[in-house]
Amino acid sequence: MATILNGDAVTLRPATPDDVPRLAVIRDTPEVRARWRGEADLAAEVAEDLADPETEVFAVEFEGRVVGAVQWYAENDPEYRHAGIDVFLDPAVHGRGLGTDAVRTLARHLLTALGHHRLVIDPAADNEAAIRCYAKVGFRPVGVMRQYERGADGSWHDGLLMDLLADDLT
Repeated sequence: MATILNGDAVTLRPATPDDVPRLAVIRDTPEVRARWRGEADLAAEVAEDLADPETEVFAVEFEGRVVGAVQWYAENDPEYRHAGIDVFLDPAVHGRGLGTDAVRTLARHLLTALGHHRLVIDPAADNEAAIRCYAKVGFRPVGVMRQYERGADGSWHDGLLMDLLADDLT
């Protein structure tokens, strides 16, 4: 049986191939593409993400429609065990707290049901909206990862490593 997670406003359910066209449209919006980038065939990239055995992708539903995706991966080495989260939402629903709800809902699941004690997330250092969202969930800045990610223009940009321990979840 598939894991369905209910937040205050959003529902997270395992993404399926039927979600690929909608998620590709969202990934192609200028605001999302600027952060998530992608090649010309975003549908193929989204399908590849869903097929990756190392990552679990949930469709984020709000009011009965898919508005984005939240995904997680695990580092299972017992000496370093933790999980990481990534999220994107349709800009049409930004500013409603849905990202916070989606991240909090997944974080709660990872900490309580799957027994992780630490979660990480790594927004671009200049992505103030994402950083505020994650802080509302309880993530704290760990440090700036200099020249962490190559931008669409080929230049390197800083990332912010944030983490959340089980007791930090709000």
